[in-house]
Amino acid sequence: MLVLKSLDIDLTQSEKKTLFGFLVLYSFFTIVILVFISFLYYSFQKDLMLQKKRVLMQDYSSELIFRLKELHINFDKYKYYPRDERFNSAIYDSDKKLIFSTLESDDIDFNSEVYTSNSKIHFIEQPESYYLGAKYVILEINDNLIWLKKLENEIILFIISAFSFMVFLGYFLLKLFLKPMKDALHLLDRFIKDTTHELNTPVSAIITNIEMIDINSLDEKLAKKIKRIDIGAKTVSNIYEDLTYLTLNNKIISQNENLDFSLIVKQRVDYFKTLADVKKIEIDAKIEKNIFIFSDKKKISKLVDNLLSNAIKYNKVKGKIFVSLNKNSLIIEDTGKGISQKELFNLFERYSRFDNSVGGFGIGLNIVSLIAKEYNFEIKVESKIKEGTKVSILWED
Repeated sequence: MLVLKSLDIDLTQSEKKTLFGFLVLYSFFTIVILVFISFLYYSFQKDLMLQKKRVLMQDYSSELIFRLKELHINFDKYKYYPRDERFNSAIYDSDKKLIFSTLESDDIDFNSEVYTSNSKIHFIEQPESYYLGAKYVILEINDNLIWLKKLENEIILFIISAFSFMVFLGYFLLKLFLKPMKDALHLLDRFIKDTTHELNTPVSAIITNIEMIDINSLDEKLAKKIKRIDIGAKTVSNIYEDLTYLTLNNKIISQNENLDFSLIVKQRVDYFKTLADVKKIEIDAKIEKNIFIFSDKKKISKLVDNLLSNAIKYNKVKGKIFVSLNKNSLIIEDTGKGISQKELFNLFERYSRFDNSVGGFGIGLNIVSLIAKEYNFEIKVESKIKEGTKVSILWED
């Protein structure tokens, strides 16, 4: 079952949806690329800075190892661990157990030669000889890491600037690529508008003249021909009204009034009986009397027309249509082909068609959704393949 509160898919919204979807995907990949590039740059610059510090600490380490050697050889003479105000140090044995330390940080990363930790830089070296049993000599110097923070700020600024530029560029390129398609759609809409304008007079003349003919007074053969003309004229008239609604929708001002919806539904059912008779479809209408609704007569009639038209169009020969109207709902159910659950989600999209064996432009249900949105109607659609479709239009008092 599909439940829709409202749906309005037009050219502008489709364009916005396309732009939004593209920009989200484009932005995601842009961020991934920028973060990857920034990570490589950050790692390179950090290693470069540490290598500069490494040269300095290498000199400190050489001095310390020399003093450790002196202490090792002349332990009885000195008897104290060498210290230096320029750095802190520690020595560890081959099992990485502490022998002696003046370090402020005891968390040692033996897998790195030089690394940063808590605003300090550590350097690890392995002397040629185990002076005082030391396999590892660790040096520690204080460093406020301003250079590292500056590097991080530069990278953040780069990401923000590059991302903004890339998003702007992507938006501009997409608008450029969409322009030909947008122009073509505008040209198509203009063509439809001009065509529908030219159809109005002849179609109206045909329908008016047919309604004036007393079919019962004609012989059966001629009556059938008149009926076929009537059916064709009504079909063209319904398509004309749909196209007119779409092309003029933004300019139509609703003339809302308190309408006898019961009478309107009955009139529309009678109007479509001629089309239903062609496929020998029986229309079972249960219409409560005195159901009033505040809306525009043309729009509410168009909503009913399109639901009835689809119920006939997608029904089977000798099928049935059930029309029910009560205080808070209009229900139109057919015994036709039905719609799959997957197709239900695209049911109200403009130009969507699910059976090319029947005519139409795929705009009828889109118009239903537009009118439903305007009057805050809820649309419920239930359908089963080869069993039929039930469309419910619901509203509150």
